[in-house]
Amino acid sequence: MGVYKSAEEAVKLIKSNDRVFIHGVNAVPFRLIGAMVGRASELRNVEIVHIHTEGDAPYANPEYADSFHVNAFFVGSNVRKAVNQGRGDYIPVFLSEVPGLIRNGILPVDVALLNVSPPDKHGFCSMGVSLVGALPAAETAKFVIAQINPNMPRTHGAGFIHVNNIDIMVEANDPLPEQILPEPNEIEMRIGRFCTELVEDGATLQMGIGAIPNAVLKSLEHHKDLGVHTEMFADGVIDLVQKGVINGHKKVKFPGKVVSGFVMGSKRVYDFVDDNPSIAMLDIEYVNDTKVIKQNPKVTAINSAVEIDLTGQVCADSIGTYHYSGVGGQMDFIRGAAKSPGGKPIIALPSQTNKGISRIVPFLKQGAGVVTTRAHVHYIVTEYGIAYLYGKNLSQRAKAMVEIAHPDHREELDKAVFERFRI
Repeated sequence: MGVYKSAEEAVKLIKSNDRVFIHGVNAVPFRLIGAMVGRASELRNVEIVHIHTEGDAPYANPEYADSFHVNAFFVGSNVRKAVNQGRGDYIPVFLSEVPGLIRNGILPVDVALLNVSPPDKHGFCSMGVSLVGALPAAETAKFVIAQINPNMPRTHGAGFIHVNNIDIMVEANDPLPEQILPEPNEIEMRIGRFCTELVEDGATLQMGIGAIPNAVLKSLEHHKDLGVHTEMFADGVIDLVQKGVINGHKKVKFPGKVVSGFVMGSKRVYDFVDDNPSIAMLDIEYVNDTKVIKQNPKVTAINSAVEIDLTGQVCADSIGTYHYSGVGGQMDFIRGAAKSPGGKPIIALPSQTNKGISRIVPFLKQGAGVVTTRAHVHYIVTEYGIAYLYGKNLSQRAKAMVEIAHPDHREELDKAVFERFRI
């Protein structure tokens, strides 16, 4: 059984050249991170691995470049500069395969830093709002250090660790980071309404956080018997669950339950998932497994993109060579939805950036990453409509994409279509 120590004493387990896993998304163990960075002068070449994390990431600051090196599965805003300036790096990987990298010894973990709920009467702590990578890290790390935090929701599902499997416990009382989203604007609501037209009663939903998913959820109040099987969800799901719109009655996998791998949002969603038996927080290796996803009916997966070319190639993790986010679970769910009976894989995005630059382009920027290939794409949605690309040839796709582009850019795109396809 782990012993209680101060954060400063606990992180003495970390040695130079270690690989340290940090609990991600909103489950960030800030107290342990602060203590680790406090030892920067003693440490060299410590590799930090995690998916995206909320809040500050001081280990990514330039002054600690000799001590810590970020190796991220997903590039969040707090490490974006470090990755793009060469003080860190990015591992392109499907979210479903992150646990396998750790469990199979491709990226063995020396020390896992976790943020968990207090133990119950049986000695089990909950990993709460984020299981992505945390389960395999806890299972395989040489040393496990855990913040015991009463603010961490106790979630049902697979995210438990027994105190006997924790080497050092650190008392903490840290609130979880919150994401408060503004109301969707008119463009986002128009995109949301087009997406809603594709959602059938009895569908199983996957969508992330952001204005467009929020707009979609706001437009689903008159649907029936929806289910949720998603890598993550936020506040927008709560109202639909409470109104009975989302009930999971038609799902094959975990019927009646909202299945997820992590949760982001406000305190409202943390309170909602706390000790809620209708929420199943499961290992992302299972949640994002295409073989699992496709068994649910009418899986409707709604994801976004940075830009899309006229043939349907989707760039979602970079702006040219500038690493912006990550592969994440987009392809896991695009393929899972495509293989689901009646499923609909959707990429939804505004037709242009806030600066008026078209996001539908003749060619992706040099160095841009193709996250979803044109062979996997089915539906593309902008505020100007829906383009169905599946089964269409390249010239047919190009014409369909021009029709949902912003009117200010259609003439230029038409010219590109003519030059490439002579139509």
